[in-house]
Amino acid sequence: KAIIIIILILIVAVFAYGIYYINDYYHADDSAKSYINGSENVDVVKIDNGLFLDGSGNDSAVIFYPGAKVEYTSYLPLLMDLSNDGVDCFLVEMPFNIAFFGQNSADEIIDSYNYSNYFIAGHSLGGVVASQYVNQTNKTDGLILLESYSTSNIDKPVLSIYASNDKLLNMKEYEDSKHLIDTNLTEIVIDGGNHAQVGNYGFQKGDGKATISAEKQQDMIKNEILTFINSLVV
Repeated sequence: KAIIIIILILIVAVFAYGIYYINDYYHADDSAKSYINGSENVDVVKIDNGLFLDGSGNDSAVIFYPGAKVEYTSYLPLLMDLSNDGVDCFLVEMPFNIAFFGQNSADEIIDSYNYSNYFIAGHSLGGVVASQYVNQTNKTDGLILLESYSTSNIDKPVLSIYASNDKLLNMKEYEDSKHLIDTNLTEIVIDGGNHAQVGNYGFQKGDGKATISAEKQQDMIKNEILTFINSLVV
């Protein structure tokens, strides 16, 4: 009986921790939530695995994988700006807010729409998982890493953007991984930015302090993404 009781206690403890872990994530702030219904120039449409930001673009689209344990709507401000400037975006809602559980989420999107060019982007862990998707498929035209790095060989063009004050990106892993993408790499460093300001979910534990606003950092990211895509799309 004592053994049974111990096993039951362990099962309950593991279950309770699992529930806590799933519900322990960074939530989108009010500025991000304000975009959930779209804007004058961009419609936000709920799809099976996230949101479709339908702006003026017709040829190219970005599929975005969020960072780990971050509410996916946190990235609406960045992607709304990108969509407003001519590149439609798909913002993926990952199971349990962990991109590892939705690596192939891009498949459903690519199979359901008819853009000429697809670029897959990811923040932090989302970028790692996006790199694995690019490595294992031939469905995308480029990879965009935000405060992230590739763990797979990539034979597509890669844009890597990271901030000078990011204290969460493992720079040793980042530098060690560059040989996987070096011949295809465009690298941008945003002075004064940090890890969390790619999205709008507040300060992230362990991160560095930003000396520029989230709006400024995201505007710089948007402009670099537009330059990258426009350089590849004829």
